[in-house]
Amino acid sequence: MTKLEIAQKVLNSTGGIAKTADFIEAGLAKYDVCNLNNNGHLERIRHGFYKLANNFDITDEQILDALLPEGIVCVESALFYYGYSDFTPRIWTLAVPRTISRAKIKIDDMAIKVYYIPNHYYELGKTSADFGETILSIYDRERTICDCFKYRTKLDNELFNKAINAYVVDEQKNLSNLSKYAKEMGLFKRVNDLMEVMLNG
Repeated sequence: MTKLEIAQKVLNSTGGIAKTADFIEAGLAKYDVCNLNNNGHLERIRHGFYKLANNFDITDEQILDALLPEGIVCVESALFYYGYSDFTPRIWTLAVPRTISRAKIKIDDMAIKVYYIPNHYYELGKTSADFGETILSIYDRERTICDCFKYRTKLDNELFNKAINAYVVDEQKNLSNLSKYAKEMGLFKRVNDLMEVMLNG
């Protein structure tokens, strides 16, 4: 079996993205991986992570799942997922813990906007959702709406207003969770005042 065939076998077993350690475990040396990369057979996604060159079947979602498992889909990307925004985000917006290594969030050729979240409410409202063939962590509807208030100054007015209006008419909304999250995030008055107006308007 050639070195390229070994690399292909490893990538087949790991779903298309593999770490240097996976190749070494299969019998390749570090320099073999470098050579396969330099010769155009492998493509580096981030330091220590590779896919087959010209494998265009690998999705952004697969890359995020493999390289940034701590990332939670949030704000703009979550609004789009829930149908609260019809503006397709050009970049992925992800929540990560404040303590994460900055090197971890650098993914070659992929546009990501990160929100650094304090550890005490990083997992608040965390759930998971099906993005095509990949399951990713995402904040639920209520946490996403709280984040709209939290990052109000970073969102344009139209996006914010559309999101709140869409949430108000969403039959799956959970107002008690919204209040609970808003209290934990120190947003209760702002969220409560506006929601009262919207719901009674």
